[in-house]
Amino acid sequence: MVPIDKRIFPFLKKLEENNNREWFTENKTEFKSIESAVKKSVKSLFEAMKVHEDIDQFKIFRIYRDVRFSKNKLPYKTHFAGSFKRRKPELRGGYYLHISPNNKSFIAVGFWDPNKEDLLRIRKEFEMDASEMRDIMTAESFKSVWGDLEGDELISAPRNFDKAHPNIDLIRKKQYIFTRKFSDTDVLEPNFLEVVNASFKAVKPFFNYMSDVLTTNLNGERII
Repeated sequence: MVPIDKRIFPFLKKLEENNNREWFTENKTEFKSIESAVKKSVKSLFEAMKVHEDIDQFKIFRIYRDVRFSKNKLPYKTHFAGSFKRRKPELRGGYYLHISPNNKSFIAVGFWDPNKEDLLRIRKEFEMDASEMRDIMTAESFKSVWGDLEGDELISAPRNFDKAHPNIDLIRKKQYIFTRKFSDTDVLEPNFLEVVNASFKAVKPFFNYMSDVLTTNLNGERII
């Protein structure tokens, strides 16, 4: 795979200090060169992922911020990010890569914004039985890479769910996310994207389980 360009962090740090259109315009040639290199790296990761995952596209997010409805009017993001989508409707879940200076880079996987139908289906599954989910999360091959489940959650139980249910910790979640953090030194290692690819591969049991849940009804019958 194509390593991450070593110019990325010096440029992003300078952008943090000069987040204005005048500076960016003066340095746009350098940005375009770095952006092109990042795209090559992410594309090489995409090609490597296709060996073990059915993903239909990857996306590099634009550096330009949408400031129309934000109190933060700084015009540019100070990170590079990309996403990878599994093929729908049979496969669910997504992958995210975030490269940011000052040891703030990370990768993330899971379900950031499930629609209300999917969220209810997941919660009903955990209401019936969460043993498979817990086996996946506690397996050493998974937990050593991804750690603990993250994501926003309700303070108490969702409507029509028992707040004393033994799986309420999973039921009250609004997101189902796992993240892994990296230092600047990690990101610039020649094998960084190999580590990312191996981490993404390790999450497959979780994605396969959730895809099975979201493509069947409570009787286990396929709905797509």
